Amino acid sequence: MLKQIVIHRILLLFPNAIAHKCMLMLMFILVLGVIYFTSKGHTKFSFSLRNRIAKKQGETSPTETELRIKEILGKLDQLIPPRPFTHEDTTTSATHSTATLLNPRDTYCRGDQLDILLEARDHLGRRKEYGGDFLRARMSSPALKAGASGKVTDFHNGTYLVSFTLFWEGQVSLSLLLIHPSEGVSALWRARNQGYDRVVFTGQFANGTTLVLSECGLVLNTSAELCQYLDARDQEAFYCLRPRHVPCEALTLMNTKNRKVSYLTKEEWKLFHSSKIGVEMMKNFNSIKVLPCNKSENIKKKCQIGMKNPSPSGYTLERSWISAFCKQIKFNTMQDISDCLKTKFIYLLGDSTLRQWMNYFLKVVKTLKYFDHPGTGFFKTHVLLDIERKILIQWKKHSHPFVTEKLYSVRNEKYIQQEIDQVPGDDDVVIVITLGQHFRPFPIDIFIRRAINIQKAIKRLFLRSPGTKVILKTENTREIHENTEMFSDFHGYIQNLIMKDIFVDLNVGIIDAWDMTIAYSTNNIHPPDYVIENQIGMFLNYIC
Repeated sequence: MLKQIVIHRILLLFPNAIAHKCMLMLMFILVLGVIYFTSKGHTKFSFSLRNRIAKKQGETSPTETELRIKEILGKLDQLIPPRPFTHEDTTTSATHSTATLLNPRDTYCRGDQLDILLEARDHLGRRKEYGGDFLRARMSSPALKAGASGKVTDFHNGTYLVSFTLFWEGQVSLSLLLIHPSEGVSALWRARNQGYDRVVFTGQFANGTTLVLSECGLVLNTSAELCQYLDARDQEAFYCLRPRHVPCEALTLMNTKNRKVSYLTKEEWKLFHSSKIGVEMMKNFNSIKVLPCNKSENIKKKCQIGMKNPSPSGYTLERSWISAFCKQIKFNTMQDISDCLKTKFIYLLGDSTLRQWMNYFLKVVKTLKYFDHPGTGFFKTHVLLDIERKILIQWKKHSHPFVTEKLYSVRNEKYIQQEIDQVPGDDDVVIVITLGQHFRPFPIDIFIRRAINIQKAIKRLFLRSPGTKVILKTENTREIHENTEMFSDFHGYIQNLIMKDIFVDLNVGIIDAWDMTIAYSTNNIHPPDYVIENQIGMFLNYIC
């Protein structure tokens, strides 16, 4: 009504017909302009409001994560460039490569550094012009049950500097293994990132008293209808072919099997014959004698969360792990361990290498009792309790991908970052995380995304509870000849580099299981009890 009155009054000011028409046209343009700019302003406001709500709720932009993944992938592609070859003769040869001891002496002192220059050559004796070989350096004294890893520096021109810190006195043997030549490394890297179909996931859907089986996976290349199990915030996804007449929520159990799929060529496979993996490059080196030389040891601070791990991070002597960067307290008796654990709530999140800790605690701390948590199979949640001392230790597996032929429950399945978000946190709360072994058969972006999401969850935890302790146990080495394309330690080595890059600025403790298992030379996905004991020894030093 008001609009009509206004228009009428304006028309009275312009009595002739032409003026009327011009004025009406002008008003029409003005109205359109108002509508346009108002709607545009509303859109801007709505978008801004949605952004503020998202930030307030702790949501992160998918673009930020994608850019971080792209950045890390770019670094890795530079580290592992393509190395095509036409014949095995042009690849690195352990026999023809030469290792030279720099500045040799008759005797060495404990604490000295010993350096070796390696010149890589191919099977025709020609010097290599590029690096990238996957090498493993180790020093040892079997009589002393002593061992330590060496540090390998790649100059990317076919030469390497191999450095050993002489941690103990006595006769010391040196070893440098060619695990894979650079051409094999390049082939593994290309093959890993080429497909998701080396592992078949089979989901079991409950349908009354019967079970319906369906194929599942991180990616399913099909036009069939899918059950989608999505985490929109963290951009994590898992899928199953939708069974007929069964809801997606009925998925209860899962197991896997390896599919006979390979992305390596026949020529590339020749590099992974068991006789070509882990070949000694220093066969002609004699052991060296290390003397005490009355050298005083550097005074180290007590082990604390947040300390940076050097390389190597420690060594073994008489089967005990001795840290190279911090002073350890010995927890020799059940009472010592029990006193340390008193009033602690400990959450172990990861794979079966971390579940080994549960077995150790149960065996050593007699007051801890196993609580039979509801669930199915070997990989259900495990809980240990000591009511009197208020101790709780709980292990939960990380979510997809989890590779095993044994059935495991996926009811209430949560990713590690989701588990962390549900922990209220406190000064007596400890979270231990390990990640890696089950990711090796899949493209690396899956692992990178998960590690970034866990890092973000830890940051959220520290905001609401800065006193909570978080410890990362790196993945350990495993059998070097077992299904190399899927499970080579090269994949684990790359994943360790990624973890170090992503978690570098977080105030967390590091248990370097990778370095430990090289020092102990276990080559077993599930290290023996004496290695687990020393991992837990470092853990207790961090929390007490």
